[in-house]
Amino acid sequence: MEELFEHASIPRAYFKLALPIVLSMVASMIYNLADTFFVSQTQNTNLVAGVALCTPLFSLLIALGDIFGLGGSSLISRLLGERSYATSSRVSSFCLYGSVGLGLVTTVVLLVFMRPILLLLGATAATYTYARQFYWIMAVGAMPIVVSIVPGNLIRTEGFATQSMIGTMVGTVITIFLDPILIFPLGLGAAGAALATVIGYTTSAILLAYLTQRYCQVISIDVKLRHIDRKLIGQVLFIGIPGAITNLMQAFGTTVLNRHLVAYGPTRVAAMGIVLKVYMIVMLVMVGFAFGAQPLIGYTYGAKKMKRFKQILHFDLMVEVGYALVFAVILMIFAPQIIGLFLHDQAVITAGTYMLRAFLLTTPFVGAVLVYTTVFQSTGKASGAFIMSISRQGVVFYLAIVAGASMFGYHGIIWAQPVADMITCLIGWILAKYLFNSRKSI
Repeated sequence: MEELFEHASIPRAYFKLALPIVLSMVASMIYNLADTFFVSQTQNTNLVAGVALCTPLFSLLIALGDIFGLGGSSLISRLLGERSYATSSRVSSFCLYGSVGLGLVTTVVLLVFMRPILLLLGATAATYTYARQFYWIMAVGAMPIVVSIVPGNLIRTEGFATQSMIGTMVGTVITIFLDPILIFPLGLGAAGAALATVIGYTTSAILLAYLTQRYCQVISIDVKLRHIDRKLIGQVLFIGIPGAITNLMQAFGTTVLNRHLVAYGPTRVAAMGIVLKVYMIVMLVMVGFAFGAQPLIGYTYGAKKMKRFKQILHFDLMVEVGYALVFAVILMIFAPQIIGLFLHDQAVITAGTYMLRAFLLTTPFVGAVLVYTTVFQSTGKASGAFIMSISRQGVVFYLAIVAGASMFGYHGIIWAQPVADMITCLIGWILAKYLFNSRKSI
């Protein structure tokens, strides 16, 4: 572990940790596209829109897993850099079993408040039935989805990025395999798409727990080690909650976007549902690089090797922005053909092409935002992580979409996200200068 984190060249350490996570993200991307493709093959615009409206629910479950997954991995990375191995074991056990309890509570809350939540998400008379079918299955399967996020993050802190990738990809492959079977031959429609997702994530959770037990020397799934003191719990939550808020803001942003688009009809809501999935082609790979670098950043910072720490940040920024620029251009060129793969309706293709190109225009800024966000998380800068978490798809996006909708109508709604991307990037740059280039702290 020390050889990789302390002595290997930065490119070698970075890509050894990041590439397996990127590959698992690519697998998730393929699943997202396959899921949207299979749902779209029903050629039922209301069904596609109903599933799209429930996208924030999935983001919520991932966010809850991030409380313990990101919060735990951030703390453990720094503890490993300090060589506090026994404490790292206890923190990892606490995070795993804490996510189990949180997942069970989430299922109860989602089922009790199902109807008001669906209406809040923007379900209408035309889309409610389909949205409800998808929502109900996802609510019942909330616990394994939440839990699956935790061990995948924790085992990477010991450098086992490949094992994390395997555990994630096996579940994804199972989901892709089950999706068309459950949607079409078994006739489950929207519920089939949700059921395939739950089964896949359950498989990943079980496999990742096994891989943790099999390979890790420090990270533990021993239930007897789950008790830690309040100070350590606070350190997990102070980083985990901002990390979760980032995903919650994604759910919030998608909900706000869908609710503003509802007034323009189900065609544009369906188009946006497809666009958001295609947009993830760029986003998930960038997230993979950002998350893959987190153990290296946290360990180096914990070990107080500040020269190497800054070199890692510069390299991370170069990779993120360069990748985003190249692939955004490619997808912008082929946007009409890509949208046409999902729905053959010309109105959807036209609307989706316009939306996708607008979103892709500022992806290099998003790459920088991801670097700033994950660096603040990895180094325990809770306030910096919190500010970034509420900005891009939260406060900044909300202000941009409200102002844009009132001044420019439909076009203002579409361009709110690119505007929020640029503003949030500037906020991240200012925070990074303030936190790491001076003796001040937030």
